Amino acid sequence: MTEKKREAGYAFGSTGFLPQEEMLEIGKKKKKLIIGIPKENKDFESRVALTPEAVEILVNSGHEVALEKGAGDATNYSDSDYSECGARISTKIDVFKSDIILKIAAPILEEIELCKQNQILFSSLHFRSKTEEYVRKLMQKKITAISFEGLKGKDNCFPVIRSMSEIAGTSSVLIAAEYLSNVNKGKGILLGGVTGITPTEVVILGAGTAAEYAVRAAQGLGAFVKVFDFSITKLKRLQSHLSQTLFTSVFHPQVLQNHLKSADIVIGAVYLDDKGPRYVITEKMVQDMKKGAVIVDLSIDRGGCIETSKCTNHIKPTFTKYNVIHYCVPNIPSRVARTASIALSNVFNPLLQEIAEAGGVKQLLKKDAGLRHGVYIYNGILTNEHIGNHFDIPWKDIDLLMAAF
Repeated sequence: MTEKKREAGYAFGSTGFLPQEEMLEIGKKKKKLIIGIPKENKDFESRVALTPEAVEILVNSGHEVALEKGAGDATNYSDSDYSECGARISTKIDVFKSDIILKIAAPILEEIELCKQNQILFSSLHFRSKTEEYVRKLMQKKITAISFEGLKGKDNCFPVIRSMSEIAGTSSVLIAAEYLSNVNKGKGILLGGVTGITPTEVVILGAGTAAEYAVRAAQGLGAFVKVFDFSITKLKRLQSHLSQTLFTSVFHPQVLQNHLKSADIVIGAVYLDDKGPRYVITEKMVQDMKKGAVIVDLSIDRGGCIETSKCTNHIKPTFTKYNVIHYCVPNIPSRVARTASIALSNVFNPLLQEIAEAGGVKQLLKKDAGLRHGVYIYNGILTNEHIGNHFDIPWKDIDLLMAAF
């Protein structure tokens, strides 16, 4: 048998040379995605999940994007911006016929009714504000629901939470600067340092991502910044991320109280779990603060970390108690909706491309643990332990389901 015949795929048997089947590697079949972007109907939600530029990339890759009329208006993206990039401008009913729904706020019950069976839903969750009926409606539709805040990246971080925390941290300092101004009935103080004048004092509670970006913004303006946290490890990590030296301290009531008395700004960027203290700053501590000081409580969406905090909104964002101005608006990134939308789009666009390359969401779920981490309902089956315990609904482990499907 010659070498050439071997290469041609022939084998020698009892009947002579017989043609053999050529073994070809079967590649993954790229899936065309049909993505729907509904208009947000939650009060003060101004963001959109994909920018026109991201839509253009997806459409040029062979996918379809259906956008509800006016979905980008609050972000200052017009329908024509999207249509020129290849999006189909549609009605809400048409958008909810898409295979994948991508929205910011969790859908309301009326929108769940518009969802089709076996749909893929990407949105935020915040399940403590939902009802058992809400969860069961999603399950009845056999939807695979994935929360933004649960998505994990390859580096084991949470990309959506991180990007929104960066925006919130930076924004908190700019917001505080506005309310120190006498234009907003503040003391008339410039945030930062000016030659010959003592710099503004900023106290930041927490040492996570939001706190880090608040520190960067405040130090960049020349303020004197002090950071408190429960974890010495987090404080060391924060210090190592910054080029400038920083005042840091673990939480100690007497030490914190002394520094609050001279603070011009306090930014609450620490999240407290159910097992720990309810507040970091008590009402008595707020009473002892300087007249005209500003509090920005970034943790208000989880109940706040300051005893005098109460939830406000973008229309009436502040209130004054004990002569201290309180800014306690959840969803601060919506103040800068375009920046926030670009940040979100930078996460979702490559994720959608990965889904297409894998052959679909369910195929990618089998190999991507970070995507699985965001799933709270899979094909109508609840997979989130916290939601199951909260509403007393049976749940199953997503990893075990992946092995079964």
